[in-house]
Amino acid sequence: MSRGIVAAGHQATAAAAAEVLRAGGNAFDAAIAGLFAACVAEPVLASPGGGGFLMAHDPHAGGDLLYDFFVDTPRAKRPAPEQHFFAVEVDFGPATQEFHIGLGAAATPGFVPGLFSVHRAHGRLPMADLLAPAIAAARDGVAVNAFQAYLFAIAAPIYTREPQATAIFAPDGQPLREGDRLVNSALAETFHLLAREGENLFRDGAVGREMVRQSRELGGHIGQQDLVGYMVEPRTPLVSHHKGASLFLNPAPAASGPLIAFALRLVENLTGDRAPGIVELAEAMSATNTVRRTHGHAPDRLLDSDLIAAHLASLTGHAEAYRGTTHISVVDAEGRAASATVSNGEGNGVLVGPFGFMLNNMLGEEDLNPDGFGLWQPGTRMSSMMAPTIVRTADGRLIALGSGGSNRIRTAILQVVINAIDRGMSLADAVVAPRLHVEKCGTVSYEAQFETADISALLARFADARAWPEPNMFFGGVHAVERDRHGLMSGIGDPRRAGVVLAVGA
Repeated sequence: MSRGIVAAGHQATAAAAAEVLRAGGNAFDAAIAGLFAACVAEPVLASPGGGGFLMAHDPHAGGDLLYDFFVDTPRAKRPAPEQHFFAVEVDFGPATQEFHIGLGAAATPGFVPGLFSVHRAHGRLPMADLLAPAIAAARDGVAVNAFQAYLFAIAAPIYTREPQATAIFAPDGQPLREGDRLVNSALAETFHLLAREGENLFRDGAVGREMVRQSRELGGHIGQQDLVGYMVEPRTPLVSHHKGASLFLNPAPAASGPLIAFALRLVENLTGDRAPGIVELAEAMSATNTVRRTHGHAPDRLLDSDLIAAHLASLTGHAEAYRGTTHISVVDAEGRAASATVSNGEGNGVLVGPFGFMLNNMLGEEDLNPDGFGLWQPGTRMSSMMAPTIVRTADGRLIALGSGGSNRIRTAILQVVINAIDRGMSLADAVVAPRLHVEKCGTVSYEAQFETADISALLARFADARAWPEPNMFFGGVHAVERDRHGLMSGIGDPRRAGVVLAVGA
Protein backbone atom coordinates (compact mmCIF):
# COMPACT_ATOMS: atom_id res chain seq x y z
CA MET A 1 0.00 0.00 0.00
CA SER A 2 1.32 3.44 -0.94
CA ARG A 3 1.43 6.39 1.44
CA GLY A 4 0.57 8.74 -1.38
CA ILE A 5 1.46 10.21 -4.74
CA VAL A 6 2.37 13.71 -5.89
CA ALA A 7 2.62 15.43 -9.28
CA ALA A 8 4.27 18.84 -9.58
CA GLY A 9 6.24 21.18 -11.81
CA HIS A 10 9.78 20.50 -10.57
CA GLN A 11 11.74 17.62 -9.09
CA ALA A 12 12.50 19.61 -5.93
CA THR A 13 8.83 20.54 -5.48
CA ALA A 14 7.69 16.94 -5.81
CA ALA A 15 10.56 15.67 -3.65
CA ALA A 16 9.61 17.98 -0.77
CA ALA A 17 6.03 16.71 -0.87
CA ALA A 18 7.21 13.09 -1.08
CA GLU A 19 9.57 13.58 1.87
CA VAL A 20 6.68 14.77 4.01
CA LEU A 21 4.45 11.86 2.95
CA ARG A 22 7.27 9.49 3.84
CA ALA A 23 7.51 11.11 7.29
CA GLY A 24 3.83 10.43 7.97
CA GLY A 25 2.29 13.64 6.70
CA ASN A 26 -1.02 13.67 4.87
CA ALA A 27 -1.90 15.08 1.45
CA PHE A 28 -2.25 18.62 2.81
CA ASP A 29 1.06 18.53 4.66
CA ALA A 30 2.68 17.31 1.45
CA ALA A 31 1.07 19.99 -0.71
CA ILE A 32 2.13 22.74 1.71
CA ALA A 33 5.72 21.45 1.77
CA GLY A 34 5.72 21.23 -2.02
CA LEU A 35 4.45 24.79 -2.43
CA PHE A 36 7.12 26.21 -0.13
CA ALA A 37 9.73 24.27 -2.12
CA ALA A 38 8.25 25.61 -5.36
CA CYS A 39 9.14 29.11 -4.12
CA VAL A 40 12.75 27.94 -4.21
CA ALA A 41 12.77 25.83 -7.37
CA GLU A 42 10.14 27.69 -9.47
CA PRO A 43 10.59 31.32 -8.36
CA VAL A 44 9.23 32.94 -11.53
CA LEU A 45 5.93 31.17 -10.87
CA ALA A 46 5.68 30.68 -7.10
CA SER A 47 6.60 33.07 -4.29
CA PRO A 48 5.63 33.94 -0.72
CA GLY A 49 4.75 37.27 -2.33
CA GLY A 50 1.97 35.85 -4.51
CA GLY A 51 -1.22 33.89 -3.96
CA GLY A 52 -3.34 31.03 -5.16
CA PHE A 53 -6.00 28.45 -4.43
CA LEU A 54 -6.17 24.98 -2.88
CA MET A 55 -9.05 22.58 -3.47
CA ALA A 56 -9.33 20.24 -0.50
CA HIS A 57 -11.01 16.84 -0.35
CA ASP A 58 -10.85 15.67 3.24
CA PRO A 59 -13.35 12.96 4.24
CA HIS A 60 -11.92 13.16 7.78
CA ALA A 61 -12.45 16.92 8.26
CA GLY A 62 -15.01 18.94 6.40
CA GLY A 63 -15.43 17.19 3.06
CA ASP A 64 -14.72 19.42 0.06
CA LEU A 65 -13.63 23.04 0.37
CA LEU A 66 -11.85 25.63 -1.78
CA TYR A 67 -9.29 27.82 -0.01
CA ASP A 68 -8.97 31.15 -1.81
CA PHE A 69 -5.73 32.86 -0.87
CA PHE A 70 -5.29 34.84 -4.06
CA VAL A 71 -4.13 38.45 -3.99
CA ASP A 72 -6.24 41.47 -2.98
CA THR A 73 -6.02 44.89 -4.54
CA PRO A 74 -4.65 47.28 -1.87
CA ARG A 75 -7.13 49.41 0.05
CA ALA A 76 -5.66 52.73 -1.03
CA LYS A 77 -4.18 53.87 -4.34
CA ARG A 78 -1.11 56.00 -4.66
CA PRO A 79 -1.33 58.86 -7.18
CA ALA A 80 0.15 57.74 -10.50
CA PRO A 81 3.11 60.18 -10.47
CA GLU A 82 4.25 58.70 -7.12
CA GLN A 83 4.09 55.06 -8.22
CA HIS A 84 7.09 52.84 -8.87
CA PHE A 85 5.50 51.29 -11.96
CA PHE A 86 7.07 50.78 -15.35
CA ALA A 87 7.22 48.54 -18.41
CA VAL A 88 9.90 46.06 -19.41
CA GLU A 89 10.08 44.27 -22.73
CA VAL A 90 10.21 40.49 -22.54
CA ASP A 91 11.54 38.58 -25.52
CA PHE A 92 9.68 35.34 -26.33
CA GLY A 93 11.72 34.74 -29.50
CA PRO A 94 9.04 35.03 -32.20
CA ALA A 95 7.54 38.07 -30.45
CA THR A 96 8.10 40.51 -27.61
CA GLN A 97 5.62 41.61 -24.94
CA GLU A 98 5.51 44.44 -22.43
CA PHE A 99 5.21 43.40 -18.77
CA HIS A 100 4.61 46.01 -16.09
CA ILE A 101 6.53 45.70 -12.85
CA GLY A 102 7.72 47.73 -9.87
CA LEU A 103 6.41 48.18 -6.34
CA GLY A 104 3.30 49.85 -7.75
CA ALA A 105 2.45 46.61 -9.57
CA ALA A 106 2.21 44.54 -6.37
CA ALA A 107 -1.12 43.44 -4.94
CA THR A 108 -1.55 42.24 -1.34
CA PRO A 109 -0.13 38.69 -1.12
CA GLY A 110 -2.04 35.73 0.33
CA PHE A 111 0.37 32.83 -0.10
CA VAL A 112 1.59 32.53 3.50
CA PRO A 113 -1.78 33.14 5.22
CA GLY A 114 -3.32 30.63 2.81
CA LEU A 115 -0.92 27.79 3.59
CA PHE A 116 -1.18 28.41 7.33
CA SER A 117 -4.98 28.37 7.07
CA VAL A 118 -4.96 25.04 5.24
CA HIS A 119 -2.50 23.66 7.79
CA ARG A 120 -4.69 24.64 10.75
CA ALA A 121 -7.71 22.92 9.21
CA HIS A 122 -6.13 19.80 7.73
CA GLY A 123 -2.46 19.45 8.64
CA ARG A 124 -0.91 16.69 10.74
CA LEU A 125 2.80 17.48 11.06
CA PRO A 126 4.23 20.69 12.60
CA MET A 127 4.67 23.56 10.15
CA ALA A 128 8.40 23.58 10.89
CA ASP A 129 8.61 20.06 9.46
CA LEU A 130 6.82 21.19 6.31
CA LEU A 131 9.19 24.11 5.80
CA ALA A 132 12.31 21.98 6.37
CA PRO A 133 12.63 20.62 2.79
CA ALA A 134 12.32 24.11 1.31
CA ILE A 135 14.89 25.47 3.76
CA ALA A 136 17.34 22.72 2.80
CA ALA A 137 16.68 23.24 -0.92
CA ALA A 138 17.23 27.00 -0.70
CA ARG A 139 20.39 26.59 1.39
CA ASP A 140 21.94 23.75 -0.62
CA GLY A 141 20.59 24.76 -4.02
CA VAL A 142 18.43 23.05 -6.64
CA ALA A 143 19.30 22.10 -10.19
CA VAL A 144 17.74 24.38 -12.81
CA ASN A 145 15.84 22.33 -15.38
CA ALA A 146 15.24 23.31 -19.01
CA PHE A 147 11.79 24.78 -18.34
CA GLN A 148 12.97 26.97 -15.47
CA ALA A 149 16.01 28.05 -17.52
CA TYR A 150 13.61 29.13 -20.28
CA LEU A 151 11.57 31.15 -17.77
CA PHE A 152 14.71 32.82 -16.39
CA ALA A 153 15.78 33.70 -19.93
CA ILE A 154 12.52 35.35 -20.95
CA ALA A 155 12.05 37.03 -17.55
CA ALA A 156 15.66 38.29 -17.43
CA PRO A 157 14.61 41.98 -17.55
CA ILE A 158 12.73 41.36 -14.29
CA TYR A 159 15.19 39.09 -12.48
CA THR A 160 18.35 41.01 -13.40
CA ARG A 161 17.07 44.53 -12.98
CA GLU A 162 18.48 45.07 -9.50
CA PRO A 163 21.80 43.89 -8.04
CA GLN A 164 20.22 41.94 -5.15
CA ALA A 165 18.11 39.86 -7.53
CA THR A 166 20.94 39.46 -10.01
CA ALA A 167 23.14 38.00 -7.26
CA ILE A 168 20.64 35.15 -6.78
CA PHE A 169 19.18 34.58 -10.25
CA ALA A 170 22.10 35.59 -12.51
CA PRO A 171 25.21 35.28 -10.32
CA ASP A 172 27.62 35.34 -13.28
CA GLY A 173 25.73 38.15 -15.02
CA GLN A 174 23.67 35.78 -17.17
CA PRO A 175 20.29 34.25 -16.25
CA LEU A 176 20.65 30.80 -14.72
CA ARG A 177 20.92 28.08 -17.35
CA GLU A 178 19.91 24.43 -17.42
CA GLY A 179 22.13 22.46 -15.07
CA ASP A 180 23.13 25.50 -13.00
CA ARG A 181 22.46 25.44 -9.27
CA LEU A 182 20.01 27.95 -7.83
CA VAL A 183 21.01 28.81 -4.26
CA ASN A 184 18.92 31.26 -2.23
CA SER A 185 20.32 31.46 1.30
CA ALA A 186 18.25 34.58 2.01
CA LEU A 187 15.01 32.69 1.36
CA ALA A 188 16.28 29.80 3.48
CA GLU A 189 16.68 32.21 6.38
CA THR A 190 13.22 33.70 5.73
CA PHE A 191 11.62 30.26 5.88
CA HIS A 192 13.61 29.47 9.03
CA LEU A 193 12.13 32.61 10.63
CA LEU A 194 8.67 31.63 9.37
CA ALA A 195 8.97 28.20 10.99
CA ARG A 196 9.88 29.88 14.29
CA GLU A 197 7.57 32.91 14.30
CA GLY A 198 4.59 31.74 12.26
CA GLU A 199 2.53 33.66 9.75
CA ASN A 200 2.70 36.87 11.80
CA LEU A 201 6.17 37.28 10.26
CA PHE A 202 4.41 38.28 7.05
CA ARG A 203 1.76 40.41 8.76
CA ASP A 204 3.39 42.74 11.27
CA GLY A 205 6.68 40.91 11.77
CA ALA A 206 9.94 41.74 10.03
CA VAL A 207 8.85 40.68 6.54
CA GLY A 208 5.50 42.47 6.75
CA ARG A 209 7.15 45.64 8.04
CA GLU A 210 9.62 45.57 5.15
CA MET A 211 6.82 45.16 2.59
CA VAL A 212 5.08 48.21 4.04
CA ARG A 213 8.30 50.26 4.29
CA GLN A 214 9.28 49.58 0.69
CA SER A 215 5.81 50.39 -0.51
CA ARG A 216 5.56 53.62 1.49
CA GLU A 217 9.03 54.93 0.68
CA LEU A 218 9.54 53.68 -2.87
CA GLY A 219 6.20 53.93 -4.63
CA GLY A 220 3.90 51.00 -3.84
CA HIS A 221 0.34 50.72 -2.57
CA ILE A 222 0.51 48.05 0.15
CA GLY A 223 -0.08 49.34 3.70
CA GLN A 224 -0.15 47.74 7.13
CA GLN A 225 -3.93 47.42 7.07
CA ASP A 226 -3.74 45.46 3.83
CA LEU A 227 -1.57 42.81 5.51
CA VAL A 228 -3.42 42.79 8.84
CA GLY A 229 -6.83 42.76 7.18
CA TYR A 230 -6.10 40.09 4.57
CA MET A 231 -8.52 37.15 4.89
CA VAL A 232 -8.22 33.67 3.45
CA GLU A 233 -11.65 32.86 2.02
CA PRO A 234 -12.91 29.27 2.39
CA ARG A 235 -15.51 28.80 -0.35
CA THR A 236 -17.99 26.10 -1.23
CA PRO A 237 -16.76 24.54 -4.49
CA LEU A 238 -18.86 24.81 -7.61
CA VAL A 239 -19.96 21.20 -8.17
CA SER A 240 -20.59 20.15 -11.76
CA HIS A 241 -21.82 16.70 -12.75
CA HIS A 242 -20.59 15.15 -15.97
CA LYS A 243 -21.47 11.64 -17.12
CA GLY A 244 -21.54 10.16 -13.62
CA ALA A 245 -18.57 12.12 -12.31
CA SER A 246 -18.65 15.00 -9.83
CA LEU A 247 -16.23 17.84 -10.43
CA PHE A 248 -15.34 20.19 -7.59
CA LEU A 249 -14.36 23.44 -9.26
CA ASN A 250 -12.98 26.84 -8.25
CA PRO A 251 -16.09 29.02 -7.72
CA ALA A 252 -16.67 32.72 -8.40
CA PRO A 253 -15.06 35.21 -8.09
CA ALA A 254 -12.59 32.94 -9.88
CA ALA A 255 -13.65 32.65 -13.51
CA SER A 256 -12.18 29.22 -14.16
CA GLY A 257 -14.67 26.91 -12.46
CA PRO A 258 -17.85 28.48 -13.84
CA LEU A 259 -16.40 28.50 -17.36
CA ILE A 260 -15.28 24.86 -17.17
CA ALA A 261 -18.74 23.87 -15.91
CA PHE A 262 -20.38 25.85 -18.69
CA ALA A 263 -18.17 24.25 -21.34
CA LEU A 264 -19.01 20.76 -20.05
CA ARG A 265 -22.73 21.55 -20.33
CA LEU A 266 -22.22 22.72 -23.89
CA VAL A 267 -20.33 19.54 -24.75
CA GLU A 268 -23.14 17.40 -23.34
CA ASN A 269 -25.76 19.33 -25.31
CA LEU A 270 -23.74 18.96 -28.51
CA THR A 271 -22.84 15.29 -28.17
CA GLY A 272 -25.17 13.50 -25.78
CA ASP A 273 -23.55 10.27 -24.58
CA ARG A 274 -20.69 10.16 -27.06
CA ALA A 275 -17.30 11.85 -26.71
CA PRO A 276 -16.98 15.20 -28.52
CA GLY A 277 -15.06 15.54 -31.75
CA ILE A 278 -12.39 18.14 -32.19
CA VAL A 279 -14.73 20.62 -33.90
CA GLU A 280 -17.39 20.25 -31.20
CA LEU A 281 -14.75 20.83 -28.56
CA ALA A 282 -13.53 23.96 -30.34
CA GLU A 283 -17.12 25.17 -30.73
CA ALA A 284 -17.68 24.75 -26.99
CA MET A 285 -14.50 26.73 -26.22
CA SER A 286 -15.55 29.48 -28.60
CA ALA A 287 -19.03 29.73 -27.07
CA THR A 288 -17.53 29.80 -23.57
CA ASN A 289 -15.35 32.75 -24.59
CA THR A 290 -18.51 34.57 -25.63
CA VAL A 291 -20.11 33.85 -22.27
CA ARG A 292 -17.10 35.30 -20.46
CA ARG A 293 -17.25 38.47 -22.53
CA THR A 294 -20.96 38.92 -21.85
CA HIS A 295 -20.60 38.13 -18.12
CA GLY A 296 -23.00 35.27 -17.92
CA HIS A 297 -25.89 36.32 -20.15
CA ALA A 298 -26.09 32.83 -21.62
CA PRO A 299 -29.10 30.93 -22.95
CA ASP A 300 -30.67 29.11 -20.00
CA ARG A 301 -31.34 26.06 -22.16
CA LEU A 302 -27.59 25.40 -22.28
CA LEU A 303 -27.29 25.26 -18.49
CA ASP A 304 -28.22 22.31 -16.32
CA SER A 305 -28.75 24.45 -13.24
CA ASP A 306 -29.27 28.03 -12.16
CA LEU A 307 -26.14 27.65 -10.03
CA ILE A 308 -23.78 27.82 -13.00
CA ALA A 309 -25.71 30.76 -14.43
CA ALA A 310 -25.44 32.58 -11.11
CA HIS A 311 -21.68 32.00 -10.94
CA LEU A 312 -21.24 33.23 -14.49
CA ALA A 313 -23.33 36.31 -13.86
CA SER A 314 -21.37 37.12 -10.69
CA LEU A 315 -18.19 37.52 -12.74
CA THR A 316 -19.42 40.93 -13.90
CA GLY A 317 -16.79 43.52 -13.07
CA HIS A 318 -14.11 40.95 -12.20
CA ALA A 319 -11.23 40.99 -14.64
CA GLU A 320 -9.05 37.94 -14.12
CA ALA A 321 -5.32 37.71 -13.69
CA TYR A 322 -3.67 35.55 -16.35
CA ARG A 323 -0.01 35.42 -15.44
CA GLY A 324 2.50 32.63 -14.78
CA THR A 325 1.32 29.75 -12.60
CA THR A 326 2.40 26.39 -11.27
CA HIS A 327 0.48 23.49 -9.76
CA ILE A 328 0.80 20.55 -7.36
CA SER A 329 -1.58 17.62 -6.86
CA VAL A 330 -1.41 15.11 -3.98
CA VAL A 331 -3.51 12.11 -2.95
CA ASP A 332 -2.79 10.06 0.18
CA ALA A 333 -3.60 6.53 1.30
CA GLU A 334 -6.42 7.69 3.59
CA GLY A 335 -8.40 9.23 0.76
CA ARG A 336 -7.44 12.88 1.13
CA ALA A 337 -6.68 14.95 -1.94
CA ALA A 338 -5.11 18.38 -2.32
CA SER A 339 -5.01 20.30 -5.60
CA ALA A 340 -3.23 23.66 -5.44
CA THR A 341 -2.36 26.29 -8.05
CA VAL A 342 -0.31 29.37 -7.22
CA SER A 343 1.08 32.39 -9.05
CA ASN A 344 3.39 35.34 -8.56
CA GLY A 345 2.65 36.91 -11.92
CA GLU A 346 6.24 37.13 -13.08
CA GLY A 347 7.45 39.00 -10.00
CA ASN A 348 7.68 42.77 -9.62
CA GLY A 349 11.46 43.01 -10.08
CA VAL A 350 12.27 44.11 -6.51
CA LEU A 351 13.32 41.77 -3.71
CA VAL A 352 11.59 42.32 -0.39
CA GLY A 353 14.51 43.65 1.65
CA PRO A 354 16.97 40.88 2.58
CA PHE A 355 14.36 38.13 2.46
CA GLY A 356 15.08 36.53 -0.92
CA PHE A 357 11.75 36.80 -2.75
CA MET A 358 9.74 39.23 -4.88
CA LEU A 359 6.19 40.40 -4.50
CA ASN A 360 3.82 39.76 -7.38
CA ASN A 361 3.09 42.16 -10.25
CA MET A 362 -0.65 41.44 -10.56
CA LEU A 363 -1.56 45.14 -10.74
CA GLY A 364 0.54 45.25 -13.92
CA GLU A 365 -1.94 42.98 -15.71
CA GLU A 366 -3.24 44.54 -18.90
CA ASP A 367 -6.37 42.38 -18.64
CA LEU A 368 -7.15 43.91 -15.26
CA ASN A 369 -6.86 47.41 -16.70
CA PRO A 370 -8.26 47.39 -20.27
CA ASP A 371 -8.91 51.15 -20.14
CA GLY A 372 -5.56 52.04 -18.63
CA PHE A 373 -3.44 51.11 -15.63
CA GLY A 374 -4.35 52.15 -12.12
CA LEU A 375 -8.14 51.85 -12.53
CA TRP A 376 -8.50 48.81 -10.27
CA GLN A 377 -11.11 48.81 -7.53
CA PRO A 378 -9.42 49.05 -4.10
CA GLY A 379 -9.79 46.34 -1.49
CA THR A 380 -11.15 43.51 -3.63
CA ARG A 381 -10.12 39.91 -4.25
CA MET A 382 -8.82 39.58 -7.78
CA SER A 383 -10.38 37.02 -10.09
CA SER A 384 -8.29 34.29 -11.67
CA MET A 385 -8.25 31.52 -14.25
CA MET A 386 -6.49 29.16 -11.85
CA ALA A 387 -8.46 25.94 -11.64
CA PRO A 388 -7.41 23.44 -8.96
CA THR A 389 -9.93 20.63 -9.38
CA ILE A 390 -11.02 17.43 -7.64
CA VAL A 391 -12.94 14.77 -9.60
CA ARG A 392 -14.82 11.83 -8.13
CA THR A 393 -15.98 9.35 -10.74
CA ALA A 394 -18.83 6.86 -10.72
CA ASP A 395 -16.39 3.95 -10.52
CA GLY A 396 -14.72 5.29 -7.38
CA ARG A 397 -11.70 7.14 -8.74
CA LEU A 398 -10.50 10.18 -6.80
CA ILE A 399 -8.55 12.53 -9.09
CA ALA A 400 -6.70 15.73 -8.19
CA LEU A 401 -5.58 17.89 -11.09
CA GLY A 402 -4.76 21.42 -12.11
CA SER A 403 -2.56 23.36 -14.49
CA GLY A 404 -0.40 26.34 -15.14
CA GLY A 405 -0.87 28.12 -18.42
CA SER A 406 -2.53 31.51 -18.09
CA ASN A 407 -5.84 31.67 -19.97
CA ARG A 408 -5.24 28.16 -21.35
CA ILE A 409 -5.74 26.63 -17.89
CA ARG A 410 -9.48 26.07 -18.22
CA THR A 411 -9.25 24.53 -21.68
CA ALA A 412 -6.44 22.23 -20.54
CA ILE A 413 -8.50 21.01 -17.57
CA LEU A 414 -11.59 20.64 -19.77
CA GLN A 415 -9.75 18.42 -22.25
CA VAL A 416 -8.11 16.21 -19.65
CA VAL A 417 -11.48 15.66 -17.94
CA ILE A 418 -13.15 14.78 -21.25
CA ASN A 419 -10.28 12.46 -22.18
CA ALA A 420 -10.47 10.66 -18.83
CA ILE A 421 -14.26 10.46 -18.50
CA ASP A 422 -15.80 10.63 -21.99
CA ARG A 423 -13.01 8.79 -23.78
CA GLY A 424 -12.07 6.41 -20.96
CA MET A 425 -8.35 7.15 -21.17
CA SER A 426 -5.92 6.46 -18.36
CA LEU A 427 -4.92 9.59 -16.48
CA ALA A 428 -1.47 9.58 -18.11
CA ASP A 429 -2.92 9.23 -21.61
CA ALA A 430 -5.52 11.91 -20.87
CA VAL A 431 -2.78 14.39 -19.99
CA VAL A 432 -0.39 13.52 -22.82
CA ALA A 433 -3.07 13.56 -25.55
CA PRO A 434 -2.90 16.52 -27.98
CA ARG A 435 -4.72 19.73 -27.06
CA LEU A 436 -6.26 22.73 -28.70
CA HIS A 437 -7.24 26.17 -27.49
CA VAL A 438 -9.54 28.87 -28.88
CA GLU A 439 -8.61 32.47 -28.13
CA LYS A 440 -11.14 35.23 -27.47
CA CYS A 441 -10.41 36.62 -30.93
CA GLY A 442 -11.43 33.29 -32.50
CA THR A 443 -7.93 32.03 -33.36
CA VAL A 444 -7.53 28.28 -32.86
CA SER A 445 -4.19 26.84 -31.77
CA TYR A 446 -3.69 23.09 -31.83
CA GLU A 447 -0.99 20.50 -31.37
CA ALA A 448 -0.29 18.69 -34.64
CA GLN A 449 -0.53 15.22 -33.07
CA PHE A 450 -4.30 15.07 -33.65
CA GLU A 451 -5.50 12.61 -36.29
CA THR A 452 -5.27 13.99 -39.86
CA ALA A 453 -9.04 13.74 -40.36
CA ASP A 454 -9.66 15.70 -37.15
CA ILE A 455 -7.27 18.45 -38.22
CA SER A 456 -8.94 18.66 -41.64
CA ALA A 457 -12.34 19.05 -39.99
CA LEU A 458 -10.99 21.74 -37.68
CA LEU A 459 -9.46 23.70 -40.56
CA ALA A 460 -12.68 23.46 -42.54
CA ARG A 461 -14.61 25.07 -39.67
CA PHE A 462 -12.04 27.61 -38.40
CA ALA A 463 -10.17 29.62 -41.00
CA ASP A 464 -7.79 31.15 -38.48
CA ALA A 465 -5.95 28.12 -37.09
CA ARG A 466 -2.33 27.62 -36.08
CA ALA A 467 -0.55 24.29 -35.70
CA TRP A 468 2.12 23.70 -33.05
CA PRO A 469 4.40 20.93 -34.38
CA GLU A 470 5.17 19.49 -30.92
CA PRO A 471 3.36 19.43 -27.56
CA ASN A 472 4.06 22.83 -26.04
CA MET A 473 3.92 24.66 -22.70
CA PHE A 474 1.48 27.08 -24.37
CA PHE A 475 -1.24 24.48 -23.77
CA GLY A 476 -0.69 24.31 -20.02
CA GLY A 477 0.88 21.77 -17.73
CA VAL A 478 -1.67 19.47 -16.10
CA HIS A 479 -0.13 17.72 -13.10
CA ALA A 480 -2.60 15.04 -12.00
CA VAL A 481 -2.83 12.12 -9.56
CA GLU A 482 -5.51 9.61 -8.71
CA ARG A 483 -6.49 6.89 -6.24
CA ASP A 484 -8.87 4.20 -7.46
CA ARG A 485 -11.51 2.45 -5.36
CA HIS A 486 -9.03 -0.32 -4.52
CA GLY A 487 -6.47 2.18 -3.20
CA LEU A 488 -4.13 1.92 -6.19
CA MET A 489 -2.47 5.22 -7.10
CA SER A 490 -1.16 6.66 -10.35
CA GLY A 491 -0.30 10.05 -11.73
CA ILE A 492 1.54 12.14 -14.27
CA GLY A 493 3.48 15.36 -14.38
CA ASP A 494 2.75 17.04 -17.69
CA PRO A 495 5.87 16.85 -19.90
CA ARG A 496 4.84 20.14 -21.53
CA ARG A 497 6.02 21.87 -18.34
CA ALA A 498 8.69 19.50 -17.03
CA GLY A 499 6.21 17.79 -14.73
CA VAL A 500 7.36 15.21 -12.18
CA VAL A 501 5.36 12.45 -10.45
CA LEU A 502 6.60 10.64 -7.33
CA ALA A 503 4.87 7.76 -5.53
CA VAL A 504 5.71 7.06 -1.90
CA GLY A 505 5.51 3.46 -0.72
CA ALA A 506 4.45 2.24 2.69
